[in-house]
Amino acid sequence: MILFVNSLTVIDFSYLDLQRGMVGESYIVDVELHGSLDETAMVFDFAKVKKVIKQAIDQLVDHKLALPMECTALEMTTESECSLVHYQSLRGTISLASPAEAFACIPTAQINEHSVGRFLEQLITPLLPDNVARLKLILRPEASTGFYYHYSHGLKKHDGNCQRIAHGHRSTIQIYADGMLSPRLNKMWSERWQDSYLGTEADLCDAAALQFLSGRDDAYCFRYQATQGWFELVIPQSHCDIVPCDTTVECLADFIASELKAIDITKTYKVVAYEGVAKGAIAQC
Repeated sequence: MILFVNSLTVIDFSYLDLQRGMVGESYIVDVELHGSLDETAMVFDFAKVKKVIKQAIDQLVDHKLALPMECTALEMTTESECSLVHYQSLRGTISLASPAEAFACIPTAQINEHSVGRFLEQLITPLLPDNVARLKLILRPEASTGFYYHYSHGLKKHDGNCQRIAHGHRSTIQIYADGMLSPRLNKMWSERWQDSYLGTEADLCDAAALQFLSGRDDAYCFRYQATQGWFELVIPQSHCDIVPCDTTVECLADFIASELKAIDITKTYKVVAYEGVAKGAIAQC
């Protein structure tokens, strides 16, 4: 017997990639439980699927930076209360100092939906009852015929896991000019923020202000204290877009609308910015 739950949850996270550098991603998770019926004539109670499996996924990967631990470009050490990561991608060196819980250490050379799925299956299966013989997780991006971008960010003011300095999303963008959907503007913004780290200007710092990392001439340095701990990031300037606001989806939608209005004040704009799947913010000006 196979029990299934489609779209159980969405994993919003970032990962390190040799070609693309730091990549924000959002995977929808479908679940299959292969097994026999228990004494209640069920494979597994649907309520427990949500409680056990979703909770484990949230704790293991969601809102973290996934590290390909078998990739030779990765170096990871521990100092004081921080884990230090250095990664040499084709876009340049990315360095981070964060509490250990901000990272998902995945035993693979490349992060993708298959390696993340296997990692989760191996760790979650022991949490399931004996009558469940196999757990299968299908990770998939949202089906989209429109424009979207992958971005990473951190929200130091957030009291939850969004405060982690390197997590991200795969996000649809819809821009309307004078009430009409504008493919040109959607394309422009999706290309601008594709595989970008969106940094808040207030979080920039000089290299001398870093506690655990060293700055570089070609890189931006970020640091902040949040409730989960101390965070630092050194990332190539070409990998970033610096914005004069927090990088919540509300602020990003407003930023895009304001930028468009500054270019052409004669038009009215509506920006529908997503943060991952099926959630986001709308700004109009």
